[in-house]
Amino acid sequence: MNSRTSSRPRRWILIGIPVLFGIGSGIHSLYNILNQNMIVGLFAPVNESIWEHSKMVIWPVILWWLLYFGFRGRQYDIEKSSWYAGALGALVTALIAMPILYYFYTAAFGVELLWVDIVILLAALALGQLMGLHIYRCSNGLPPALVLLIFAAIILVFSLFTFYPPHVPLFQDGMTGTYGMEAFLSS
Repeated sequence: MNSRTSSRPRRWILIGIPVLFGIGSGIHSLYNILNQNMIVGLFAPVNESIWEHSKMVIWPVILWWLLYFGFRGRQYDIEKSSWYAGALGALVTALIAMPILYYFYTAAFGVELLWVDIVILLAALALGQLMGLHIYRCSNGLPPALVLLIFAAIILVFSLFTFYPPHVPLFQDGMTGTYGMEAFLSS
């Protein structure tokens, strides 16, 4: 059987949709629950900006794809470069879909609703996982080292912008008007 069409990796990617949604939702308030711990702020949103909420996608998606390959890649003879390309496709698609969907509905309807924000997280993750599956099954892949380098760059940018965010709407907490860890850094 062709490893790229194997049902187990496919099933893992699709099961990832609700699991990643649960994990992403779970880390939403982690920063505040753990007393605004600076280290936790690298992994969890530190405010209500759309940028910070993207952390609910980054860590779960990267770990989901890398851990499965690490534990099951050899067992299911998964083609490494295609799997890593799928992982990158899943992450980038979800990261792009989330702000697009958010800004579309808030601009088009002039409202911001918690339940719609929750659905957007689910939709972004679903689109990401489906794109990742498509790329895994149909692409020639990318060098895994390149994908890991891109993941590291994304993590670095998100980490830096947690502490030093640009003062543009994408980074602004709509409720408090603050950016990143401003409250933490000013105390």
